[in-house]
Amino acid sequence: MAEQYYEGIGRRKASTARVRVMSGSGEFIVNEKPLEAYFTRQGDAQIILGPLETVGQRNSLDVSVRVQGGGVTGQTDAVQLGLARALVVMTPENKPALRKGGFMTRDAREKERKKPGLKRARKAPTYTKR
Repeated sequence: MAEQYYEGIGRRKASTARVRVMSGSGEFIVNEKPLEAYFTRQGDAQIILGPLETVGQRNSLDVSVRVQGGGVTGQTDAVQLGLARALVVMTPENKPALRKGGFMTRDAREKERKKPGLKRARKAPTYTKR
């Protein structure tokens, strides 16, 4: 029988991450790769591990992540939010500390759509009088 796990969903921009947390030895797998192999940009791993560091369980939990859509920044923030939500499902006493650290708030900013007659969402063509 499979081990008990706790799940959290995180979204940011066009990215969605499904994060599963279970007791273990600190292994962190993202889309079947180690964390550092999937998120190669400097600092992304520290951003993602923020919720685990806050609750002090960096080396006592195994984390499995399925992330899709969007770019590197969106995926990084989606995994961070999903991890924080999974930790709250696992131990509700963690919620105040995670909220204080800013890990429980979803960043709702999305790309604004292009409008007709404009070059981008708000950039208008150059005005010429004659």
